[in-house]
Amino acid sequence: MATPDQKSPNVLLQNLCCRILGKSEADAAQQFQYAVRVIGSNFAPTVERDEFLVAEKIKKELVRQRREADAALFSELYRKLSSQGILKNKWSILYLLLSLSEDPRKQSNKVSSYATLFAQALPRDAHSTPYYYARPQSLPLNYQDRSAQSAQSSGSMGSSGISSISLYALNGPTPTPQSLLPGSLACNYSFKQSYQAPGVGDCLRQQLGSRLAWTLTASQPSLQSTTSKGFSNAVSRGVPRSRREGDTSGSVEITEANLVRDVLYVFQGIDGKNIKMCNSENCYKVEGKVSLSKSLRDTTSRLAELGWLHNKIRKYTDQRSLDRAFGLVGQSFCAALHQELKEYYRLLSVLHSQLQLEDDQGVNLGLESSLTLRRLLVWTYDPKIRLKTLAALVDHCQGRKGGELASAVHAYTKTGDPYMRSLVQHILGLVSHPVLNFLYRWIYDGELEDTYHEFFVASDPTVKTDRLWHDKYTLRKSMIPSFITMEQSKKVLLIGKSINFLHQVCHDQTPSTKMITVAKSAESSKDAADLFTDLENAFQEKIDAAYFETSKYLLDVLNKKYNLLEHMQAMRRYLLLGQGDFIRHLMDLLKPELARPATTLYQHNLTGILETAVRATNAQFDNPEILKRLDVRLLEVSPGDTGWDVFSLDYHVDGPIATVFTRECMSHYLRVFNFLWRAKRMEYILTDIWKGHMCNAKLLKSIPELSGVLHQCHVLASEMVHFIHQMQYYITFEVLECSWDELWNKVQQAQDLDHIIAAHEVFLDTIIARCLLDSDSRVLLNQLRAVFDQIIELQNAQDAMYRAALEELQLRLQFEERKKQRELEGKWGVTASEDEEESRRMKEFQDSIPKMCSQLRILTHFYQGIVQQFLVLLTTSSDESLRFLSFRLDFNEHYKAREPRLRVSLGTRGRRSSHM
Repeated sequence: MATPDQKSPNVLLQNLCCRILGKSEADAAQQFQYAVRVIGSNFAPTVERDEFLVAEKIKKELVRQRREADAALFSELYRKLSSQGILKNKWSILYLLLSLSEDPRKQSNKVSSYATLFAQALPRDAHSTPYYYARPQSLPLNYQDRSAQSAQSSGSMGSSGISSISLYALNGPTPTPQSLLPGSLACNYSFKQSYQAPGVGDCLRQQLGSRLAWTLTASQPSLQSTTSKGFSNAVSRGVPRSRREGDTSGSVEITEANLVRDVLYVFQGIDGKNIKMCNSENCYKVEGKVSLSKSLRDTTSRLAELGWLHNKIRKYTDQRSLDRAFGLVGQSFCAALHQELKEYYRLLSVLHSQLQLEDDQGVNLGLESSLTLRRLLVWTYDPKIRLKTLAALVDHCQGRKGGELASAVHAYTKTGDPYMRSLVQHILGLVSHPVLNFLYRWIYDGELEDTYHEFFVASDPTVKTDRLWHDKYTLRKSMIPSFITMEQSKKVLLIGKSINFLHQVCHDQTPSTKMITVAKSAESSKDAADLFTDLENAFQEKIDAAYFETSKYLLDVLNKKYNLLEHMQAMRRYLLLGQGDFIRHLMDLLKPELARPATTLYQHNLTGILETAVRATNAQFDNPEILKRLDVRLLEVSPGDTGWDVFSLDYHVDGPIATVFTRECMSHYLRVFNFLWRAKRMEYILTDIWKGHMCNAKLLKSIPELSGVLHQCHVLASEMVHFIHQMQYYITFEVLECSWDELWNKVQQAQDLDHIIAAHEVFLDTIIARCLLDSDSRVLLNQLRAVFDQIIELQNAQDAMYRAALEELQLRLQFEERKKQRELEGKWGVTASEDEEESRRMKEFQDSIPKMCSQLRILTHFYQGIVQQFLVLLTTSSDESLRFLSFRLDFNEHYKAREPRLRVSLGTRGRRSSHM
């Protein structure tokens, strides 16, 4: 067994010199003395000359003593001192104050502070052969030596550029030459040596060396027991055990202090000596050759997770910070992550300072105040939660930008953990600030400066001014932040769109400040907090106020300056045939022209007739701005068309009112006009047929052969008149008037231009559908047009019959007149040849009457078949008003008796009639 003397540092150092030089102890004496002098020649203070750290230590000490008021006063005084440039070495003054503030009764701490200022240390490699003090009689160290050893360790490990955290008890005692002197002499010698040249008296000190030190320390049980206790603790934590004999494994045991240092490196994403990133498993792992207990290995792995989280966040910020296309919202997110990492680095700085402080003060702190893995685990609990939250945000925000990124961050505020919610809300406040800037600039100025397409309002620069309202500005639904509702986003879109519409289409350059009385306030981050903490109150009020005032101003401009409502009423009067006297007179004037082939019509002639009709009716009292927009339009001509088929009224729209009356709307108006014009023509034709009946009824009584034909014609005409009257009632009152009244009420209550446009489109869609002009009613419309064709056929047949009948009547009257004239002259009234000729002619006319009857019967049969089919389609329609129309058209069940399908469809009426 080796004796303590053989294990003393001096003996080991002398053996090392002899081994290296290959000389005996006497020959290597000079080199040995030089080695001792070099080891003890470190006079540099090991305390880091950081003014901020010393000030923080003073404040922490005051807080530890529960002197918070003094700590606050010190902070204020230190701030004033820092602002003055008179003192050049503030660190020394602060350190002096810190040293003077130490309790004088604590001798050990006081001596330790001296050793800190005047430390002499033995440089030692952390991987050198470990010392194993198994015997309590091991050579103790005085306070100075312990402090010096600790300081040297700090200096040797601080060269990496990152403050390492180390404790004085981790590396074991390293005796210096003065530890070999007697107790009191060693203490005095320590102070003297601090001011002497390192080479003076080296030989004497070395000769006094280990012999005196060993013999004197053996006679100091109190010191021995004290230091032995410290050593036992140090060994349990900081001293690596030497491998036992026969242990051939390649494992290397390391101290917990080295693990702490490595962990602090890993916290910053830097590989330590024994803890490195494993790329295959994507995590930090302790190297396999290192021998650690399972508990230490697990604790180290848990701590190393912070480094992995840090790397994940840092990688994201480094990549995105250089990406300009990431946008302002993305850069704000990166700035928020940087801010959180800055706080994390501040914590690491505190941990480094703590470790540096322990290295400075040496073994006197004891294990109760040292930095261990378990303490790190506790102190990094909250930072780990923050980093986990940030890493989860980074994962969730991958590939997102703009409002979509803000939505992703906002999703993490919906948690029950108040700590996590507070963190995410802080980040959301920073992330949403650019969104607020976009939003307020848009709703107050109508400006959209969205270079990277982050805002939820998109602009298409290719759209022309006439389509500004409909197509230029749209919503990017993916960019709408989740804390802004769809209703709010639509209002935001509408506000800015209204401002641009006023400026670009209405040419109204009124400043937005006069339109909107709400003061904008989008400059502070507090607005970002209001955005998602008070969405239903403050933020909603801002949006609503801007929306109502901007929309009201726009509607006032459209109604007062551009007469929007008057133009809408003009559409109703002229294109929807609401001006009855004008339409009737126009039809009377156009009848001769429109009866001609369509190819022979000239638009200027028709325009002149239109102007004549305007001057002759109440239309002349309309606004001249409206009348000058009224015009004639000829549709595309097909072979065989007459003027009735191609004539149409037109209404020119431009400027702001074209936003409401778009091309699609005007095409709908033209379709409805053509339908109404055709129906009005049928009414006009039947009126002429009725007038023909009334005018010719008495004249044709002299031709009794025509009574049956005329009766049949009267019956068919009556059926047609009833049908057209019911259709006109349905179209005029149930469709047009009801729809117009609903439209007018909506327009009067409209809060914005979109409401007017929507109400107008609903109005047009309704009349298109209920006038059987939509695609679903195509079969019904074809049947109705067939009915109209039969009415025209009846007109032609009746006109032909009346022409033949009137011609026959004229011939008969002429024959009777000649007969009477001759009788007055005393001649025969008629000769045999004339009588035979007259009889032959009358017989030919009488023979044509059955042909007329057959033609009318065929016409009646076709007409009734078409009407029956039309009624069947009406009864199966999903529109209730059309089903009711079928009841009025067949009010006496005339067609039901002829059509079995009507009896099935109108089974309710059938059952009702069967009980009567």
